[in-house]
Amino acid sequence: MTGTVLTNTVMILGMAAVTVFVKAALFVLGDRVVFPPLLKQALGFVPVTVLTAIIVPMILSPNGEGLELSWTNPQLVGALAAVLACVVTGKQLLTIAVGLGVFFAWQLGVLA
Repeated sequence: MTGTVLTNTVMILGMAAVTVFVKAALFVLGDRVVFPPLLKQALGFVPVTVLTAIIVPMILSPNGEGLELSWTNPQLVGALAAVLACVVTGKQLLTIAVGLGVFFAWQLGVLA
């Protein structure tokens, strides 16, 4: 048990050190670091890509036991409603409200 705790602690401290080093290096170098336009454009997609990589598995496999592609999956139904709301209206706040509303209504109504 002690070895595992020590290993995890060292691993977390190492990740923190790498993160601080990278951010500090860019902060200290400031405007002296110039990224090519193509790289700047590609870096603009990183937040969307990371968010998608986090959310899609939670929608398709909410219990972590394989794909749940059925109407009894409230995460999937809420996500589909949110996508539809976004396509129809293009309003972010409304998309979030519709997705959450359908998710909670579906979870309380279908699974109750």
